[in-house]
Amino acid sequence: MDLSSIHNFQDAVVTVMGLGRYKQGSGLGATKWLIRHGAQTVITDLKTGEELKESVALIMDWYRRYHELYPDLTVYPPVFVLGEHRKEDFTGVDAVIQNPGVPSESEFISAAKEQKIPVESDVSLFFRFYPNPVIAVTGTKGKTTTTLLLGEMLKKLDDKAVTAGNIKVSPLEHLDTLLERVEPTPVVLELSSWLLESMPKAFNDLKKGPEIAILTNVYPDHLDRYPSFDAYIASKRIIFEHQTPSQYTLLNADHDLVRVMEPLVKGKLFWFSKNYQAHDGCYVHDGNIVFRKDGTDTVVIPLADVALKGDHNLENILSATCAALLYGVLLSDVVNVLRDFEGVMDRQEMVREVDEIMYINDTAANGPDAVMTGLARFGATGDHRVVLIAGGVNKQLTFDTLGEEIVKTCKTLVLFPGDASDLIAKAVGDRVPIIRVNSMKEAVQVARKTAVSGDIVLLSPGATISSLFRNEFERGEQFREEVRNL
Repeated sequence: MDLSSIHNFQDAVVTVMGLGRYKQGSGLGATKWLIRHGAQTVITDLKTGEELKESVALIMDWYRRYHELYPDLTVYPPVFVLGEHRKEDFTGVDAVIQNPGVPSESEFISAAKEQKIPVESDVSLFFRFYPNPVIAVTGTKGKTTTTLLLGEMLKKLDDKAVTAGNIKVSPLEHLDTLLERVEPTPVVLELSSWLLESMPKAFNDLKKGPEIAILTNVYPDHLDRYPSFDAYIASKRIIFEHQTPSQYTLLNADHDLVRVMEPLVKGKLFWFSKNYQAHDGCYVHDGNIVFRKDGTDTVVIPLADVALKGDHNLENILSATCAALLYGVLLSDVVNVLRDFEGVMDRQEMVREVDEIMYINDTAANGPDAVMTGLARFGATGDHRVVLIAGGVNKQLTFDTLGEEIVKTCKTLVLFPGDASDLIAKAVGDRVPIIRVNSMKEAVQVARKTAVSGDIVLLSPGATISSLFRNEFERGEQFREEVRNL
């Protein structure tokens, strides 16, 4: 199939492997986009129709909407092959779109490649069809914080700036709108190693990589999906291996495995480091964040004035600052974001991602309604991916409605001591496993043992503090600290 034009998807037969259950994720985003552009879409997933009923319903809603919105176009109803994969859906089609959760060594992906059928991802399609500069971020740790912080900086340049990718938002959700705009729109994408593996063919065809490529770090990870640690490292290098000499590569000078990649860089190399360097980049020097370009230093902001705290966040701050300034964001706007961005502390704050498990601090949720707001966001997929840490002292509130929401969204309930905990447990009954704990450390450790890749551990108490904490902020800080220690 000729992938040089979006118009070529009209009437093409395209298989989407892995629908998924995130409303804006890769599988759903790709499927909606393909239907909108006239593809005869086959959606295949090992999960059953019952497991994916909400995703299927969303796709059918979008199909009906597109059918009404575009009466002059042929909009094909999607075909669902659920609970199994069939070889003919990979060898007798024009293209295959691979969800990042699908292993590249899948026999069905291999079968498609043997037949020289293009295998793409939602991100590779986005790169093919969005003609303007894109910033890409990868790394074992810190890529989400870097992406979100950089996204806030880019919004100062253009309030329509897009943040997408591995943060469970497919860039294809935005592509058509972006193409309608006259001015180029800033885009920053978080890319996992799996998404990067889908990119070399697109990069080769385009003869370029991301305009700015950021590699935060590389640690042993996902070795169940890779034959060796070296293979995992190689997947991360894809982010800059196809760049042109005019594009920018940002590498972490403090990380040995990243620093040794210097000879492989083809673009303009900028470093970021907690220690001052003589090379172009972004560093900490005399208590300030300093940006160096063409040998000239510019003091950005005193480190003490940066809102996002924690030594673990410093490399994220430095890399995002460097990328924003290279992209053209005004220094004053970068400074304002650094002064304001706290990672939404204590209110649905993304603390960290460990082993593809997100840890969310919502300690300010001191009542059942606030907990339900969090569950509506993080449990929206309805697939019981939330491990909820809750409980404490009751404020004369009732928990029956909250109990029903916990049953709908949570796989495990972890409770602190307190009479509110007893009421929450009573409202839930035996419909969700309940584990009682006596400290934040125990709560986080229990949650980690319970959670698996793709889950969300949510601290959202729904009650005032128990005797374990002096106030809700200490409760949140203890959560952050224990998550950092994982």
